[in-house]
Formats: sequence, structure tokens, C-alpha cells
Amino acid sequence: MTWRGGPTGNDPQRFGTEAFYASLGRAFVAMCAVVPVLFLIEALDVGLHANLDVTAGIIPHRIQGLDGVFFSPFLHANFTHLYSNSIPLILLGTFVLAAGTRRFLWSTLMIILISGLGVWFTGSPDSVVVGASGVIFGYLGILLTRGIVERSWWNFGVVLLVGLLYGWQLLGILPTDEHISWQGHLFGLLGGIVAAILFRRRGDLPAPERDGSPTVTLP
Repeated sequence: MTWRGGPTGNDPQRFGTEAFYASLGRAFVAMCAVVPVLFLIEALDVGLHANLDVTAGIIPHRIQGLDGVFFSPFLHANFTHLYSNSIPLILLGTFVLAAGTRRFLWSTLMIILISGLGVWFTGSPDSVVVGASGVIFGYLGILLTRGIVERSWWNFGVVLLVGLLYGWQLLGILPTDEHISWQGHLFGLLGGIVAAILFRRRGDLPAPERDGSPTVTLP
């Protein structure tokens, strides 16, 4: 019999361990802290009449709207728009962040770039696109893809839960007549898939390759 490592109780990536639940709790607190920042930005935008939606949103095909690729996820059309994004952002962001801060940051940047540039290249030049929806769909893409490439059943479980709660919103990746950027949703989902593959966990390597410790073989 070959034993490929020590106890897994301290592995924050393994479902059911104390470290996993501790990591999940810290991630939830962190994501809950992000949402008030978004509300503060919206409150300042409304209170100061700064019109940030137009000045810092994505304006497709226009150079002056290209900086919105980075700024638009932090802006919303109104408080109703922000409310609708808050809960899925916290829920999905928590599980993505629980897998590691560095992976979370790089993955979020990848999603923002792919979603934002996708909108800029394919959106209507007469529109201004703002909101965190692209990032939300990106996180959904990450969890779904991680379930496949990392063989993580609990990631599939999260996706199933989100599908049950927000299944109707997932249709947002399809073209509609509503004033919704389906391009941002679609490219956000694709960005999440790419991020999950590029920044996947290398946890399937044998222990000697992973941490340099010898494989213990028992008769």
C-alpha cells in the first residue's frame, strides 16, 4: 500500500476539513466587506451627481470608453441594479475566494479583462455598460470549470445551488431585447472558464513532486 501524504485536516481545499470551513468563513467576511464599498461608490455617485456611469463605464468601440473595462464592475446604474448583484456576488465570490487569495485576485482580473474587452468589441456603440454582472458570471464559470478540471464535487454543488436560486438569470448569456449586456455575461462566463484552467490547483501531483516529501510505502 502506498501512502501519498500526511493528514489532510489542514488542507483548506479539501471539503469537510476544519481548515476548509475556516477559509470559507474568512472568504465570506471578506466578500461581505466588498459590497458596502460598492454601495458607498453608488451613494457618492448619486449624492455628488458625478455621473460616473457615463464617464467611467464601458462605451463599446470608443477609445474614451476603454478605461471602463476596469472601472465598470465597480459602478451600477442605480441601487436596484446593485441590490440584484449583491447576493450572488457574495455567494459566488465566497467560494471562489475560499480557494486562495492569490488565485482569486488573478482570476478576478482575468474575468474583468475578458468580460470588459468582449463588451467593448461586440457591444453597441450607443450604449454604456456598467455593473458587476460580468464578474458574477465569471465566478460561476470558475466554479463550474473547477468542478471538472479539479474533480471537485463541492464546486458542482455550489453551481447547482446557484442554478436553483438564480437559474432564470443564467439566461442572461443569451441575446435579449432588454437593456442588459448579455455580452458582458457571456464573456464573463468565458473569462471564468479560462481563469479556472490557467489558475487551476496542481493538487493531483504525487507528494514527492508537490512538496518534496518522500512517498511512504507500506508492505
